[in-house]
Order: sequence, then C-alpha cells, then structure tokens
Amino acid sequence: MGAIHEIVFDCEEPTTLAAFWANLLEGYSVRQSDAATNAALSLALGLDPEAPTTVMIDGPGPSICFQNVDGQRPDNNRVHFDVDVSDRASEVERLKAVGASVDRVLPTYTVMRDPEGNQFCLIDRREAMAA
Repeated sequence: MGAIHEIVFDCEEPTTLAAFWANLLEGYSVRQSDAATNAALSLALGLDPEAPTTVMIDGPGPSICFQNVDGQRPDNNRVHFDVDVSDRASEVERLKAVGASVDRVLPTYTVMRDPEGNQFCLIDRREAMAA
C-alpha cells in the first residue's frame, strides 16, 4: 500500500501555475528552491536555465509539484499522483494483478497506468531511500 507523496501538474509555466495554486489553496506557499540545482536540471532537459523546471508548493496536504514539459503528449496525463511505497517491486506486481500496467521503470520511481490508462508514479518511500 502507498500514500500520496505529491500531486504533479505538467505545465508550460511552472512558476506562474505554482503561484496561482498557492494563492488558491489555504495554507499553501511556494517552496524556496536552489537556483543552481534548478538551472542544472533545466539545462539537462534542454530548457531555459533561467526559468525553473520544477516549482513546488507546500501546505497542510500533499505537496504539489508543477513541472515544465517540452510539449504535450496526448497519452500523458496533465495531472497525476506520485505515490510513496515501501517495496516498489512488490507493489508493481500487486497493482499489475488488479489491472495496472507499467510504462517505464527508473532508478527511484516507476511510471504506471491504471486500468483506464491514467498515469501515476510509484516512488521509493523516503525512509527506504535513506537506508
């Protein structure tokens, strides 16, 4: 079983969208970020290093991530959950048995689809990653 780690919005302007949602949701504010880390990530993705690739807001519920995407794909949700799990491999198998499918596996997360094709990510629970 997992817990919502964060809700992720794919967008063109992460800074603008994060500010909008932080203003809309009670108790949420934009997370301060490291400019050097953001610039390096943007360059690695071939994006403008002056514009943050990812902007986070935090509040009383799950964190919300606004991430720049290079163009929209019709097979990609614009909003999806990242779900913390303690044993990713076992959880992948359990979810496949109830109708989910795997899109791709990366070192710290697995992109999956629910039975109707909606994307979500299983990510290694922070405690498990620190061990």
